[in-house]
Amino acid sequence: MQKILLAVDGFSTWFGKAFAWLVVVLTALISVEVFSRYVLNKPHAWVLDAQIMLYGTLFMTAGAYTLSKNGHVRGDVLYGFFRPRTQATIDLTLYIFFFLPGIIALTWAGWTYANESLAIREQTFNADPLPVYPFKFVIPLAGVVLLFQGLVEIVRCVVCLRQGDWPSREEDVEEVDVDKLKEMVHVTDVDAPAPAVGLVPPAQRQEGA
Repeated sequence: MQKILLAVDGFSTWFGKAFAWLVVVLTALISVEVFSRYVLNKPHAWVLDAQIMLYGTLFMTAGAYTLSKNGHVRGDVLYGFFRPRTQATIDLTLYIFFFLPGIIALTWAGWTYANESLAIREQTFNADPLPVYPFKFVIPLAGVVLLFQGLVEIVRCVVCLRQGDWPSREEDVEEVDVDKLKEMVHVTDVDAPAPAVGLVPPAQRQEGA
């Protein structure tokens, strides 16, 4: 079971990181457009629409990746103080009654939305139109991947309820934890140099001058 959970985690991670390269494309596109608009005085009407579609794709495809790393923001400040079984009970309830209906509705509606766009070959409304239907197919695609990751999280909740502890996740890059960093380099607050006695900060010196 754990191998299956980690396999889905790995796919969500790959999926998110693959589309994360759109950041590079988006940055390059904006940089070129700024140069063209303000230096060459040749703006392009389609660039704004392309920026919105690229950012929307990046945002949608990051959902499953973030969920696989348990990185979504929690509004309950008390959650971290609960025992694992209590956390799993809360998560399982929210997944069943809110997550699953919402993501299924998103995927279903997104599929219908994308097919309707494809049927009319929908384009943007500007002088240089871009096709919109490829972008709209990102909605059901991201919804399916997020749904599978959500099912994995539900299984994790059940495992935690049975075992009393959360099963492991695939490790990835995390924010720097100052305390952990100090432990790695064997530095404590006592080792930090104390300010010399009698030295006056520059700001106070200027005030007294």
